[in-house]
Amino acid sequence: MAGLCEGRVVVVTGGARGIGREHCLLFAKEGAKVVVNDLGGDVAGDGGELGPAQAVAEEIKAMGGEAVANGDDVSDWDGAGNMIQQAVDTFGGLDVLVNNAGILRDKMMFNMTIDEWDAVIKVHLRGTFCPMRHAASFWRQNAKDGNANDARIINTTSISGLYGNPGQLNYAAAKAGIAAMTVVASRELARLNITCNAISPGAMTRMTENLMPKRDLAADQFDSQDPANISPLVVWLGSAESKDVSGRVFETMNGRFGIYNGWERAGRTDKIDRRYDPKELGPVVDDLLSQAKPLQKVG
Repeated sequence: MAGLCEGRVVVVTGGARGIGREHCLLFAKEGAKVVVNDLGGDVAGDGGELGPAQAVAEEIKAMGGEAVANGDDVSDWDGAGNMIQQAVDTFGGLDVLVNNAGILRDKMMFNMTIDEWDAVIKVHLRGTFCPMRHAASFWRQNAKDGNANDARIINTTSISGLYGNPGQLNYAAAKAGIAAMTVVASRELARLNITCNAISPGAMTRMTENLMPKRDLAADQFDSQDPANISPLVVWLGSAESKDVSGRVFETMNGRFGIYNGWERAGRTDKIDRRYDPKELGPVVDDLLSQAKPLQKVG
């Protein structure tokens, strides 16, 4: 039986470890040709080597699949372009872009340096935009050349960005931005037959091992924090089956799936024909708050 993504060309950023590695392996198992992108740095984004990406590519080849390693920096304009071009040159096209790469430099706001802010914003926001931009240009030209697209972009947001998590001001800002980018991109790219969705994952990885409690599990017990649990939804979103799903943010964590609607108006006043005096607004705000649900917290 053919795989769900048989013959599709997939780029996965941050694909050498953790969740990204599982994406690459499952895409390959489902018949995709995979570009494994990873700078090879640590959780904070320092250092770099191609070896981890090459190891995943070799693992896929050992499974009988097709893969190539890429060590470009996704937040570098030319590097992101090289990554997309490598997929085209190696496998003849591009069908799916999974933006998974990320780093952490957690600090409370009053201790955070400007370099810690810039580094996280660069990798997450710029590192999502640059690959999206180059991929979109390829697909736009493909359509102009008279070819049909059936393309997918799958971004990675976080409950930290959707709900707000103290100590992660930079990371939360970037992840909230990615959710917004996803919605806008889905609307801009719809006419080209390109969907754009995002996932909010939860798993035990290098980036979360200090945030999530470790548990002792029996050998045959399902591990709800295994990063491999995230990838089935990503692979489905990368398949032809998901062509009618776009602009959505999905949750996949702790053995459950969810979906978010983003910012929604929670309350509203009746229309008036005069300007309020600031002194009048206390009761107005109280009424609005009474219409709204309490803010949800991470966890």
